Amino acid sequence: MRPAYPVLAMLIAGLPMLAQGQPAPTAPAPVAPLPAPPAAAAPNNAPPAVPMRDAPPSFAPLARQLLPAVVNISTTQNAQARANRPDAPDMPQAPPGSPFEEFFRDFFNRNRPGQPGQPGQGPEQQRPRRAQSLGSGFVIDTSGIVVTNNHVIDGADEINVILQDNTTIRAELLGTDPRTDLAVLRIKTDKPLSAVQFGDSDTAQVGDWVLAIGNPFGLGGTVTAGIVSARGRDIRQGMYDDFIQTDAAINRGNSGGPLFNLEGKVVGINTAIYSPSGGSIGIGFSIPSNLARNITAQLRDGGKVRRGWLGVNIQQVTDEIAESLGLSGGGRGALVARAQEDGPAAQAGIKNGDVILRFNGQEVREMRTLPRVVAETPVGRPVPVVVWRDGREQTVNVTVGELPAEPQQAAATSAPSASRPTELSGLGLRVAPISPETRERFSLKPDQRGVVIMEVSPDSPAAERELRPGDVIVEVQQERVTTPQEIQAKLEQLRRQNRPSALLLIETAQGQRFVPLRLRGERGSPG
Repeated sequence: MRPAYPVLAMLIAGLPMLAQGQPAPTAPAPVAPLPAPPAAAAPNNAPPAVPMRDAPPSFAPLARQLLPAVVNISTTQNAQARANRPDAPDMPQAPPGSPFEEFFRDFFNRNRPGQPGQPGQGPEQQRPRRAQSLGSGFVIDTSGIVVTNNHVIDGADEINVILQDNTTIRAELLGTDPRTDLAVLRIKTDKPLSAVQFGDSDTAQVGDWVLAIGNPFGLGGTVTAGIVSARGRDIRQGMYDDFIQTDAAINRGNSGGPLFNLEGKVVGINTAIYSPSGGSIGIGFSIPSNLARNITAQLRDGGKVRRGWLGVNIQQVTDEIAESLGLSGGGRGALVARAQEDGPAAQAGIKNGDVILRFNGQEVREMRTLPRVVAETPVGRPVPVVVWRDGREQTVNVTVGELPAEPQQAAATSAPSASRPTELSGLGLRVAPISPETRERFSLKPDQRGVVIMEVSPDSPAAERELRPGDVIVEVQQERVTTPQEIQAKLEQLRRQNRPSALLLIETAQGQRFVPLRLRGERGSPG
């Protein structure tokens, strides 16, 4: 990586210029003041004025209080010679972004044994080297408990914690959780330690002041200030994404460091940045403290995390899917594409096609809300789950299970014999029952059940939804289908009811998903 060099920019904002040598303007003659105009009445729909909270004149007192609890994390990893491990680094690593990074690269490329024109051993006989990386962390207990990111210490052979006074202490890894990118360490020292506490991240509002402290580019003890820019960000890092976005400067090396509110409480753990250049552009992301608190407590006490598990594959409810199901209020909730056999949801009676609206009293506005609230529910607790089924809300009591290490697959039954492809009027599909021939042609599972798509007409509703030959129609309007005739009958029934679309459960090699298809054309007309 090329080193990042600071660029200083001065913004000049139309400062008024005073001409030299010009006399000061004389004051005009006093005149009688005009009567003040009447105050304009506020519009009836105008929001009430919100008093602004005073910004602190300085962050210095807060920084002095918090800095001793923030630590630097230094890790080393034994790296074999490149000839033995092609994926390993070929030189010691300077702190990312450091001005020394380019120097080390040039030096070792010129002087590595075995290079053309260089004496010494060949590459296959090079001795192992040590790769180094730097990150941040913070002490949450004066007994020596330190929190950081999993990616800071991942793969390390040695982890050292560096205190504010530059004391270096070997750390013990208590546990990691890659799903949330958290890790907990323990250090033992006779020195008195300062500790900070987790705050309530749910109270952090967009616009609130926050302070980030960490070790960017190896520059330990760096304090930056900004605001909470957004809440609930999904940056596609995992199923539990719920990041706080901040414009406080966060750079490489800040990973694992704390994000503080003005009360000195940790409301986030800095973990990622969005940056085309590798430096801060004012878009950083932090793990909310309310998510991290439970995870770090479990890692500290048991070295692993137990998460609640419902046993369902879900997808987002679009407005079209909501319309197909008669769900008022537009797209909301989590649509159950598959209730895994013998999972907690299936055992409680939750079915494919149910829309989960509320879980344990918490509303599920979006699909991605459900995995997080389920994971945070204690294993073995019975909870009420409100689902939308058959045009009305129903409540199902589910006992939350423990998330298994490997996802479980749902079972299916055998398929009927082959027949000629059938055209589904108005959808742009030609389908056929699953047969040994179609199973071999499309590499379908031995126990696959449903009706296989043979052809998709261009510019048809099916093509718009990216259906492809080899996809399998498992259900129509939440009813199992095994023959094209069953699909045709269901479509005709929907048209007689003047339904605008049909909801199909489609299974591909990647899994199951619900697809709403517009019912185009009259009864019996070609698609």
